[in-house]
Amino acid sequence: MGGAETLASLRGFKDLLPEEAFKWRQIESAAHAAFAAFGFHPIGTPLLEPAELFTRSIGATSDIIEKEMYAFDDWDGRKVSLRPEGTVSVVRAYLTHHLSDSALRKFYYIGPMFRHERPQAGRLRQFHQIGVEIIGDASPKRDVELLALLDDLMQRLGVNGLPLTINTLGCPECRPSYRMALQFYLSGQSDLCVDCLRRSAVNPLRVLDCKKETCREAVRGAPSPIDDLCKACQCHFEAVRSTLSDLGLVYTLNPHLVRGLDYYTRTVFELNSPALGAQNAVAAGGRYDALVALLGGPQTPAIGFAIGVERLAALVSFPQQPDLPLFLVPLGENAARRLFPLLFALRRKNLACEIGEETAGLKAQLKRADRLHATYAFIVGEAELNTGVALLRNMRTGTQQTVAIAQAADILPDVCTPVSSSSVIPPRL
Repeated sequence: MGGAETLASLRGFKDLLPEEAFKWRQIESAAHAAFAAFGFHPIGTPLLEPAELFTRSIGATSDIIEKEMYAFDDWDGRKVSLRPEGTVSVVRAYLTHHLSDSALRKFYYIGPMFRHERPQAGRLRQFHQIGVEIIGDASPKRDVELLALLDDLMQRLGVNGLPLTINTLGCPECRPSYRMALQFYLSGQSDLCVDCLRRSAVNPLRVLDCKKETCREAVRGAPSPIDDLCKACQCHFEAVRSTLSDLGLVYTLNPHLVRGLDYYTRTVFELNSPALGAQNAVAAGGRYDALVALLGGPQTPAIGFAIGVERLAALVSFPQQPDLPLFLVPLGENAARRLFPLLFALRRKNLACEIGEETAGLKAQLKRADRLHATYAFIVGEAELNTGVALLRNMRTGTQQTVAIAQAADILPDVCTPVSSSSVIPPRL
C-alpha cells in the first residue's frame, strides 16, 4: 500500500482548508460580536467526558445513545465519550464550578462535536456547533431573547428569510397525558419503522422526530403536545408567542416539532433552510428545565440553542480571503539582508507581507507575488541600495512610486494597509 490515498482523512471527518477556514473565522467573529452585545460569556468544555454524563441526560432511546456516541474504555477502564453535543457539558461545568453562585448565567461556546452518523451533505461525524445557554431563568422572555439573538446573528451574517418553527412540549406535569394519547395513536399505525415500533412503547416522542418518510407520513395525524398543556405551560407558550409578535419576529407553529434529546421541555424551535436539502436544520434548541436537576443539581430552569457551523457556512457568502498587501522582492544577497529585518518590522505593525528568494530573478519573484495575490511589490536591488530609494509597484495597475528604504517601515503600512478584516462581515440590514 502507498500513495496519498492511504493518508486520506477518516470517513465523516473533513479537512478545513484555508479558504473555508477564513469563512468560518468570519462566522465566529460575527458570533462573538452578537453574543457580547446580548451579554453572553464564552465557556469551553473538554472534548472527552464521562460517557455516563450523556447516557443519563440525553435519553437511552435517542439515536445518539443507541447508535452514534463515540464511547470507549480509557486506559483506566472508565467508560468515556467524545462529546456528541454541547449543552450537557456546559451544565456539567456549571455544576462542577458552582457557577450558580456567580453572576454569570449566560454562556456561549464554539467547537467540534462527534457522532457516528451516516455521512452525507450537512452531516459529518466530526461537526461543529456554535451554542448558547441561559441557566437559571424560567421567564418566557428568555425564550424570546434567544430567538431574537438567533435572528440578530443571521442578519449580521447576511442570511435572511430562514423559516423559524416553534412548538411546546409541555412539562413533567402535563407530559404524561400527552404521552398516553400519542401511544394510543401510534398503536394503530402499522407503517412505522422497526426503531419507531419499539420507541412507540418506551418513548413515543422520539417517533415524531424520525426522518424516514413512512414514519413522517404515519404521524401526520398524531395528537400535538399543545392539546394537553397544563395551565402554566399554556401561559408560558402564549407569552412566548405574543412577545415574538411584539418584536416582529415571524414564526410558524409546528405542532409535531420535537427535539431528538430527552431533556427538552416547553418551548422548542428550529431554524431551517430549504436550500440545504434533507439536512436542513441550521439551528435548533429549546428549554431544558429538568436537566440541571437530572445531573445532580437543584431544580434550575434553562434554555439554549446550537447552530451547525457546516450548514451555516453553506449559506454564508463572504469575500475571498483578503489579498496579501505586500510582497518584498530582494534582488541579490545584499538586498535580502536589508529587507529581512524590514519584513519583521512591518509584521510587528500588523502589515501582512512575504519575501521572495534572493536567488530568483525579478520575473520569477513577481510571478510568485501574483500567485499570492499581492497588491504591492517592494523591489530592492543593488541600484536601489546605492540610491537609498526603492520601487513600490501596484500589482493591480502596474503603476510605480518611489519609497526611501530607510523610511519604508513607517511609510509602507500606511500605503499598503488593506481594508480592515471586520469589514468583510456584511453590515446588518
